[in-house]
Amino acid sequence: MDQIKSRRRVLTVAATTLSATGALALFDRPSFGAAISKKNAGDAGQDVQLLNAALSLENEGIAAYQIGAESKLLKPDVLKVAITFQGHHKQHRDDLIAAIKRLGGTPVGTKPVPEYAKELNAASLKDQTGVLRLALKLERGATNAYLGLIPSLDQSDLYVLAARTAADESFHAAVLGQVLGDGIPEKAPMFG
Repeated sequence: MDQIKSRRRVLTVAATTLSATGALALFDRPSFGAAISKKNAGDAGQDVQLLNAALSLENEGIAAYQIGAESKLLKPDVLKVAITFQGHHKQHRDDLIAAIKRLGGTPVGTKPVPEYAKELNAASLKDQTGVLRLALKLERGATNAYLGLIPSLDQSDLYVLAARTAADESFHAAVLGQVLGDGIPEKAPMFG
């Protein structure tokens, strides 16, 4: 739950430009699939804010995988996958930065890794399973965040960026769930 609250806090910046209905759809996990109000459609500033919120999530993901890699808790084969997933998040970060700059915005910066570690309660990680559970929560949260952003973005090329990234995040979640031995959810949708 703390990771979900952290993601909600990151998206607070974006919510300032959305209607109350839109903010509820972003923050209320059961209603992620609800349509987000387009009250501010055509506003590049809104897209920049939303992309910056997504960029903050990617920065958090990059830091989380760094924390996991440096923890010495991951077996070599799992560490290799974690580093690969971190590389995916770095590409997402770079794609978001390029989109933000194209829109005339300024990308948000990163925080020091120890600050992310504190926010993610990394000190509580005692074994590989704990690291993977944290990663799984973050990947699931990121998938839902991207799905929640799609209807609020103004430009269709940004829909593609968010959808493509949501697909990557859901792939990460599926792999992590498999490694952890989580069963396949019986009901759909699994995200959104």
